[in-house]
Amino acid sequence: MQYVRFGRSGLRASRYTLGAMTFGSGEGIWSSIAGLSVDEAKRIISVALENGINLVDSADVYSQGQSETVLGQALKALQVDESKMMVATKVRLRTGSGPNEVGLGRSHIIRTVEKSLKRLQRDHIDLLQLHDRDNLTPLDETLRALDDLVTQGKVRHIGACNFSAAEMVLADGFSQQYGKARFTSNQVHYSLACRDIEFDVAKAAQQGDHALMIWSPLSGGYLSGKYAMKHEDDKQQGRRSKLNFPPVDVARVDPIVDELIAIGREMGCSAATVAHAWLLSRAEVTTVIIGAKNEQQLLQNLEAQTLVLSDEQLQKLNILSQPAIPYPYWMQLFHDKDRI
Repeated sequence: MQYVRFGRSGLRASRYTLGAMTFGSGEGIWSSIAGLSVDEAKRIISVALENGINLVDSADVYSQGQSETVLGQALKALQVDESKMMVATKVRLRTGSGPNEVGLGRSHIIRTVEKSLKRLQRDHIDLLQLHDRDNLTPLDETLRALDDLVTQGKVRHIGACNFSAAEMVLADGFSQQYGKARFTSNQVHYSLACRDIEFDVAKAAQQGDHALMIWSPLSGGYLSGKYAMKHEDDKQQGRRSKLNFPPVDVARVDPIVDELIAIGREMGCSAATVAHAWLLSRAEVTTVIIGAKNEQQLLQNLEAQTLVLSDEQLQKLNILSQPAIPYPYWMQLFHDKDRI
């Protein structure tokens, strides 16, 4: 396993992060994603540790808190401390029916962290992430609450999820001006099916020295090829058949899947492994979050570490997956012709 500097922090994180969304057996949307018991989670964590993964990612809302509970019980049973496996979790989404059981206000953040610590059975959270921005709460209230938690030792590092470039720059500006804890990371969606972050978010991450954690590297499994069969009757049932998320432009992405399958046959691996290898080749990427319901799935994802795609293969995938260039970037490219 390769380890890289985690943003502006002193941490070194594995190129793969274990996703704990499959832990627990929640209701609603989580019923099609989760389902792993403590014993099953222990096995997945053991395999992750054996393969050098040192960061696991959860959230207070995954399976209504069950993900954190199962994760905490599994880590305790395995006697795994922070020196072997760091824990990341999130706050922002609704955790109850009350008007203040959602968002990034000071009260909700602190209350949620206290509950997360109990479920995780640890005295601190290595990386606390804002699950998304909250347009009803002043940013300074959120950042001051996070800084207090860092000062108290309950949180070691803070990060964001799904933040735009402008939001990351704004948060960094406030933290620098007032001497508060700064974001070390931004967890974003990035894959061959969705390369939007390349225009702004990735550039902001580089300028702000933020790690980029990648969620849904296969776009909800679509890039594995099991949902993109030529004939409707042959398509396999699975998570995406119940939850069409993240959204995929099928007409644009299916040719990419065809190429992934072709390269996989050439290289003797799965389309999913090729998709992961493409991500790991990208300079923007710090760590890729992978979830699994069994050991085989986890090990298959990890195969991408040793898969080196040729320049020709990378070029084919880059061309096929190139998104439409938004303004003002197409105009800038037009004028860049004599500056390259």
